[in-house]
Amino acid sequence: MNHLSKVVASALLGLALAGCTGTPMKTQQYDSSQYTVIGHSEAKATGLMLFGLIPIRQNSRFVRAQDEAIKAKGGDAMINTQVQESWFWAWVLNGYTTKVSGDVIKLKSVQ
Repeated sequence: MNHLSKVVASALLGLALAGCTGTPMKTQQYDSSQYTVIGHSEAKATGLMLFGLIPIRQNSRFVRAQDEAIKAKGGDAMINTQVQESWFWAWVLNGYTTKVSGDVIKLKSVQ
């Protein structure tokens, strides 16, 4: 294998591995004196795997669903979080839908 082939193979391997990383959901423990519960919210986000290899908005779907659920109530964070997943199949892709639900809270300002 010549030098150019090794560089190309290494670059493709690096891109493939980078495409397989996900974005972690941010969760934090709060004392009940730190927040006010605004109400229950839920949201969904979908990601696709084209040809079973190419992720399209796949790795960020947990965070997107959580952010949308918080935004829908105008809050700062979510507690009592639950995550559910479903999937679907089509000829050239698989789809994965994540539903995040929980209680949205507004943090009290520190004085």
